Amino acid sequence: MTQPPPPPNQPPQQPGFGPPQDPSSQQQPPAQPPAQPSGAPSGPDLSKNPEPGYGYPQAPQTPPAGPPGTPPPAAGPSAPQGPGYGYPQQPPTPAAGYGYPGQQPPQPQQQPQQPQPSGPYGQPQQPGAQGQPGYGQPGYGQPGYGQPGYGQSAYGQPGYGQPGYGYPQPPTMPMQPQPGQPGGGRKFSAQMGIVVAAVVAIALIVGGGVWYASSSGKDDDKQTTAETGGTGGDTKGGDAGGGSTGAKEKAPADTASKVLFQVPAPKVPKGSSTISTSGSWLTDTVYAKSGIAEIVGYDRAKGTKKWTIDLPGPVCEATAHVTDDNKTAVTHKPAMPTKDDPQRCTQVALIDLEAGKEVWSKTAKSGTMEISFNNVTISGGTVAAGSTSGGAAWEVASGKQLWAPKTSDACYDAGYGGGAKLVAVRKCGTYEQRQLHIQTIDPKSGKVVSEYKMDEGIEYAGIVSTEPLVVAADVGDTAGDGSGISDFFSIDNKTGKLRTRISAPGEEFAARCDIITRIEKCSGLAVGNDRLYIPTEEHEGTGEYSQTNEVVAFDLSTGKQTGQRADAGDGYQLTPLRMDGGNVLAYKRPPYDKGGQIVSIDGASFKQTTLMENPATEAVRNVETRMLPDYAEILYAQGGLYMSGVYASDFSSSDEEYLVIAFGTG
Repeated sequence: MTQPPPPPNQPPQQPGFGPPQDPSSQQQPPAQPPAQPSGAPSGPDLSKNPEPGYGYPQAPQTPPAGPPGTPPPAAGPSAPQGPGYGYPQQPPTPAAGYGYPGQQPPQPQQQPQQPQPSGPYGQPQQPGAQGQPGYGQPGYGQPGYGQPGYGQSAYGQPGYGQPGYGYPQPPTMPMQPQPGQPGGGRKFSAQMGIVVAAVVAIALIVGGGVWYASSSGKDDDKQTTAETGGTGGDTKGGDAGGGSTGAKEKAPADTASKVLFQVPAPKVPKGSSTISTSGSWLTDTVYAKSGIAEIVGYDRAKGTKKWTIDLPGPVCEATAHVTDDNKTAVTHKPAMPTKDDPQRCTQVALIDLEAGKEVWSKTAKSGTMEISFNNVTISGGTVAAGSTSGGAAWEVASGKQLWAPKTSDACYDAGYGGGAKLVAVRKCGTYEQRQLHIQTIDPKSGKVVSEYKMDEGIEYAGIVSTEPLVVAADVGDTAGDGSGISDFFSIDNKTGKLRTRISAPGEEFAARCDIITRIEKCSGLAVGNDRLYIPTEEHEGTGEYSQTNEVVAFDLSTGKQTGQRADAGDGYQLTPLRMDGGNVLAYKRPPYDKGGQIVSIDGASFKQTTLMENPATEAVRNVETRMLPDYAEILYAQGGLYMSGVYASDFSSSDEEYLVIAFGTG
């Protein structure tokens, strides 16, 4: 996703937000794409494959102080961004035993297989158990996109951003884009970009490629959503036709938003360069956000602190799922990390977001050692956490350990997806013959309800949705763009049979999954109405220097595109956030001179209704554009938009930096 260079007579852009790059590994930006010829028809040629993007967005130069009441500009990222392409990291500590993630050579494409019987999960392990896999990496992280499920209100939608495991290093300065050229390429070298652009310009997409409907795709800002009813954010959505069934979000009389409040970025302790601030949630009255070794509840409209939960160490992972009574789960470290002792993510805690308290905190053992957890989720009154070294599940109400997965030299549970169902990604076999078992399990007993075995050679998989069950994988490392997705698998979680497989090449679609250890951290997509909604990669728009994209839908029973398409509009890029009944809520990243928007895409007609448009002042835009979907957590509900960072750092800046910026209408 890229921010185009400014039009003539506008100030040039400078490096800002976006994943830090290692200067030694950077490539020159691709050549400037050809300008639209005089007299060319307006609108992109959607009969061709969208061209690959031209690198991550670049932040505009630090502007002068904005008008009174606007937040001061932020210079550069408020924290190191999630590990997109080229994100520098220290090598993770080698795993002590079996199960450490590794890379695989390309493998043959997968074919549907019949499920095979599997026994129930074991009871909690006893100390001294033999044959346990090695310990996983501590890793920082933050919620990615996922689907609201068990007991989740319309406000419990997940956030964004995809840092991997391991400890992030300070960012290096990205290469300054040259005048007249787009930002640095992320997928292709300059020479390859020119070749691909030339080929794409004359190619028609047929067969299994991307196909776009011939709908006008124009925004209908005057349209309003229907009367609300049902449960917003339900992953099951409405009927096959979608539409506004069950939608809760309605357009206000005035869609122009104002800044409600900002939370300054916290200062990291001495001896630490970056600290995870993963996790953000919404209830009817509270916006909750992780800080440094704390979770703070803010008044949704005023930003005043309602409560603070102090933790002994930073939050590592946070599930986006929230129960009916506003409880959620996190993993955290037992103490503050130091240079000599980075600490491991051994603690699993249940958080009451309404009362503002930690209900319970638990650990589990693999053999005689405490497990360092890579992921955590909630489903059916159960909190489940997994890692390469084992997992465990606890009852939400009491904190009692219910079960632990059977682990051996042959298999282990890499992690879980929660929400309406509880689904495990179980890894079996050696590196040379790895096989993933996608298991729907009973959250109370750990018994396997159904199982789908993926072809050998698929090393990692991410849970996009548990009901309907959708899994993403990078088959044979063919995505080629760091997104972790080359294919989606629609699975019947009652029988374990494959319904269909959807090809989603990385150069054509912009969704992504951090599937190495974080399992349900998939972003930039939504599932509802028995359909998968994903954005295309950005491509040239109709205006000079402009970029744009679309959101398209795939039928989860046939694997084919439905023919529906929502156009972002020239200069904008659309990213799905979550379902709102039968509608898709999406964030529109703005061009250089506009504010971002929240839109509702009707699940049946695909007409867009603007719910919010943010201020276009430079000071506000400079904060907003450092918290875009690829790098931050974004929550929207009831006319409130909350954008937050996922790291705090000690990188000095002369300008104020922010952990949170909140917008509201009305």
